[in-house]
Amino acid sequence: MTPPPPPLPSSAVDGYDASSFEPFAVTVDLAVFTIRADRLNVLLVERGQQPYEGTWALPGGFVMPRESAEVAARRELAEETGLSDDTVSGLHLEQLRTYSEPDRDPRMRVVSVAFAALVPDAPEPRGGGDAARARWMPYGKHGGLAFDHDRILADAHDRVGAKLEYTCLATAFCPPEFTIGELRQVYETVWGVELDRPNFRRKVLTTPGFVQAVEGPPRLTGGRGKPAALYRAGEATALHPPLLRPEGRST
Repeated sequence: MTPPPPPLPSSAVDGYDASSFEPFAVTVDLAVFTIRADRLNVLLVERGQQPYEGTWALPGGFVMPRESAEVAARRELAEETGLSDDTVSGLHLEQLRTYSEPDRDPRMRVVSVAFAALVPDAPEPRGGGDAARARWMPYGKHGGLAFDHDRILADAHDRVGAKLEYTCLATAFCPPEFTIGELRQVYETVWGVELDRPNFRRKVLTTPGFVQAVEGPPRLTGGRGKPAALYRAGEATALHPPLLRPEGRST
């Protein structure tokens, strides 16, 4: 860990007047995705207080004075949804972007650091903190969200969809051991396209480090075919070559 920089001498801040700048708050907002019943779902909370009381929103909240944005994101996610600490700490969580329009929050000037997160085998959430309740909703079926959360959610969906093309992010949606069919379903669900099964399988198995075969008996799946071989995430983080989404094959 990099040590913190040494404190500045008092002369370095002499004459600095913090009151000459209007104060503002920093928050975190989280777009958390999972796959449930073969559909992409997003985690939403019903706001329990004003502004936008009773309206669905992304989980999130204010960053405390001695917190980093990422620590605040994980704390708020646990507080507002009831997800266990183990579930929250194991999430794939990445910073999306910063949203800083002056009037995005009616209370005061609020700058939000947004995150995207992925949850495999998602448990049922429960509301807590400022949230009256929490639930998974199918992406695109949630109606208008509070604040600018529709924009944040759309940006997060675009980011996740794009990263599936050139990274191994799809395995973060899968359980520790999965079939090629389950991995393909992640791509089809997020992209909203139908993939050619033999071609997808060939691309996955010939991409170095994408997946690693699991020793042991194959697993029966929900279909009628023979038991399927199991795989786990490989050591690679990037896909060479990328796995580009097809056009014109919407499901």
